[in-house]
Amino acid sequence: MATPTWPWVPYPEAAVSRTILFGWVLVQLAGASGTTGVVVAYNLTWKSTNFKTILEWEPKPINHGYTVQISHRLGNWKSKCFSTTETECDLTDEIVKDVKQTYLARVLSQLANATSSAAEPVFTNSPEFTPYLETNLGQPTIKSFEQVGTKLNVTVHDARTLVRKNGTFLSLRDVFGKDLTYILYYWKASSTGKKTAKTNTNEFLVDVDKGENYCFSVQAVIPSRNANQKSPESPIKCTTHERGVFRDMFFIIGVVVFLVIIFIIVLSLSLYKCKKTRARRSRKETSPLNVA
Repeated sequence: MATPTWPWVPYPEAAVSRTILFGWVLVQLAGASGTTGVVVAYNLTWKSTNFKTILEWEPKPINHGYTVQISHRLGNWKSKCFSTTETECDLTDEIVKDVKQTYLARVLSQLANATSSAAEPVFTNSPEFTPYLETNLGQPTIKSFEQVGTKLNVTVHDARTLVRKNGTFLSLRDVFGKDLTYILYYWKASSTGKKTAKTNTNEFLVDVDKGENYCFSVQAVIPSRNANQKSPESPIKCTTHERGVFRDMFFIIGVVVFLVIIFIIVLSLSLYKCKKTRARRSRKETSPLNVA
């Protein structure tokens, strides 16, 4: 099978062709149960989070299979998911080779019993996809947090991606660098008024009111993007001072008990010494005088 070239240059008849193709797909679907022809894939959609990337399409095949091809603008087509009866194909291993490239995929439809001499398969192109600009940001997680006095320290855990460098999987921070920003939303546990803080590192240190409990969540953001800028917010975490109060109380009680024990020991020794002293004096006073 000869490999078709990538139709990058739009033709004036493109809109008309798409309309005709869509109408033909509807006709094929309407008579799919009794036809021996193949159905052209449609509704090709990229699903990508943290660079885990899957191409999805419709419809479910009846008497044919699908093969997916992918390429970037300067490359050749590479076939994946050969003759699959699924309606999705994982293309992560291809796009992570260069996440800043722009990719195009196409889904080829071919009869299940087709031979090598059969006619060229029909295919449908996907929209273009640039992973660096379009992959969704996954929900971040909070690695650790601590509130001491008037300072709240929150550390964000960087999610791992399937992008590799020198055999090591990179984190979101490794891939995006300073393009990746985290936003901290925090508020007093007793109120709903939120404050925000931003950092292009993974750590926050914000001023809070001493003795107050605070709740907070974080969100990953790529401000330079036109779309898909923000991730979902992390689960909410809250600080609590009860543990600290109990710890302080136990410490104070321990010190008091220790001092009481020391006082009792000292008092007991003092009383014992006083008792011995009085006993010696009493013996001296009651002993008979020596007669010459």
